Amino acid sequence: MFEKVLIANRGEIALRILRACRELGVRTVVVHSTADEEAKYVKLADESVCIGPPPSAQSYLNVPAIISAAEVTDAEAIHPGYGFLSENANFAERVEKSGFVFIGPKPETIRLMGDKVSAKDAMKAAGVPCVPGSEGALPDDPKEIINIARTVGYPVIIKAAGGGGGRGMRVVHTEAALINAVNMTRTEAGAAFGNPVVYMEKFLENPRHIEIQVMADTFRNAVWLSERDCSMQRRHQKVIEEAPAPEINRRLITRIGDRCAEACRKIGYRGAGTFEFLYENDEFYFIEMNTRVQVEHPVTELVTGVDIVTAQIRVAAGEKLWFRQRDIEVRGHSIECRICAEDPFKFTPSPGKITNWHPPGGPGVRVDSHIYSGYTVPPHYDSMIGKLITYGDTRDQAIRRMRIALSEMMVDGIKTNIPLHQELMQDANFLKGGTSIHYLEEKLANRKG
Repeated sequence: MFEKVLIANRGEIALRILRACRELGVRTVVVHSTADEEAKYVKLADESVCIGPPPSAQSYLNVPAIISAAEVTDAEAIHPGYGFLSENANFAERVEKSGFVFIGPKPETIRLMGDKVSAKDAMKAAGVPCVPGSEGALPDDPKEIINIARTVGYPVIIKAAGGGGGRGMRVVHTEAALINAVNMTRTEAGAAFGNPVVYMEKFLENPRHIEIQVMADTFRNAVWLSERDCSMQRRHQKVIEEAPAPEINRRLITRIGDRCAEACRKIGYRGAGTFEFLYENDEFYFIEMNTRVQVEHPVTELVTGVDIVTAQIRVAAGEKLWFRQRDIEVRGHSIECRICAEDPFKFTPSPGKITNWHPPGGPGVRVDSHIYSGYTVPPHYDSMIGKLITYGDTRDQAIRRMRIALSEMMVDGIKTNIPLHQELMQDANFLKGGTSIHYLEEKLANRKG
């Protein structure tokens, strides 16, 4: 096991990783910007290093500063968390060439799965079903593009090969709009991701977003740890997640989960990862793989009993997985609400000082958050300030516990999206289960109307 790990992230995930390290008896180094000097995890870490001013480009994305911090503190490994540099293959490569262990997949694996075209090719080769679309990148010839779209069938969606986080995609409903949409997406992709390559997929009208959590070691042992339903989204950003996914045949889930684990073995995957699918009419369609820990990992931890972050660290340290597929048993149900510092219905950010913070408690309630009374939410980063997770023997019990927890949760001094979550926990379609990825957007649009 490592003696010291550097945590190259901020917010609740930095605290989550710190706690996992402490449980393993590993000393911690936290890097931070000047905006995060007073963060809880900075105070709790064994050591902390300021790596720059508030803008991410000058701090949390500053690779030389992070590597230097690891060098001066004698850290052995670097955990990137999620976001920032967590899926940056060049960063992972730089970490390992500098003599440290990257707590995540190998750089070449991140590169393979980070390019959506090569990722789809790898998944097809592994027998994982993909959304119908172009065979690789779209050609330059407009006539060929039109023929591909006719074969796939409208509507289609144009996606950036290097995109992610809901960016770099455009839905096209008619042939007349196709070429212009392709050209615009190429231009945007080149500017945003440094990669102008785009591809085409069939646009599914009312799919759900279902993802499979996997864990693999360096000895080609791979296990899938249940599925999550992340369909409650706004602008491609998840709002509520749950495990297991309601109203899906368990045989279908098992079949797709086994294929994901087999794909991990074939590509030599290492660490935690998530296969993301669109699900419609009893069919799964692979869309991308996230080569890192997910925001929503707690719901999987609660229904399987596997500590995903601790497992990441143990696998990176060279340990074999200590469980097999037959050991994984899904019990009960878990729901996560992302708590954000924003207006609950206008969604404008609401940074500022938290004058009063009271987290809820009780059976089956978990709060992953770095905030405290007197903490100032900085305006420079993502608005998520924590996650509220509940667990119950049944989905109904998990929802009832979430209602109670939301009613007890107190965050004064700033606006949060707690009222939106309270409304959704009473929403008839959510209570039924199985809403599509478009449901929340449509619900909010109808309110405005």
